[in-house]
Amino acid sequence: MEVKAVAKYIRVSPLKVKKVTDLIQGKPAGEAVEILSFTRKGTVVEVAKVLKSALANAKNNFGLNSDSLYIKKAVVGKGPTLKRTKPRARGRADLMRRRSSHITIILEEV
Repeated sequence: MEVKAVAKYIRVSPLKVKKVTDLIQGKPAGEAVEILSFTRKGTVVEVAKVLKSALANAKNNFGLNSDSLYIKKAVVGKGPTLKRTKPRARGRADLMRRRSSHITIILEEV
């Protein structure tokens, strides 16, 4: 049985989040929580929040034990990009892209 949790419109670049989700993909859920607790990246907070939400969904909605779950997929998708301008020399303007991402974590029983 698959259990899923999604966080949308997170104001972090998808490339930065993908570095963290690659660490935990395919690992048991308990081990993934430990890996995230010792990883020093800024996006760990958002990924850990989604993982804990998926574990809570498994426990409350389906009555599954967290010891028997592993991370089947940890997907990071591109969200909408906010476009801002930054003044540059000689009256020009540069386009700054503030990227966002959607984080999806899918758990499955062993």
